[in-house]
Amino acid sequence: MSKLVLTSHGRFCEELKKSVELIFGEQPEIYTLPLLPEEGEADYIKKFEAIKAETNGEKLIVLADLMGGTPANQISKYVMNGEDIDLYTGMNMPMCISYLNAQMTGQPLNLINDATAGVKLLNDMLPKN
Repeated sequence: MSKLVLTSHGRFCEELKKSVELIFGEQPEIYTLPLLPEEGEADYIKKFEAIKAETNGEKLIVLADLMGGTPANQISKYVMNGEDIDLYTGMNMPMCISYLNAQMTGQPLNLINDATAGVKLLNDMLPKN
């Protein structure tokens, strides 16, 4: 079993969780880790360590907002040190839904395909008058 952690610059991760909960209901097993403007790296790491302690060493699936940003870079250090963390960037709602569906059905995670499958230029798909 794994736990999902959403992390972002600002409160994007918290709001994404709220949006997912509109579809799936309350998700206390999804953790959020915002990097707030008034916080530094030490504050961020302290919050991540608290999440790790709360999840009792379970595997973490971390979805970060942006490759190369501070949240992803800080979690990358844990991955490079051998921690049991899968770190994805480009976090979006289809990734969260994919994770929850996989948890409910026992199917393997397919986050990257599910995240990109919904990216469409709708104009090309709509009928023209």
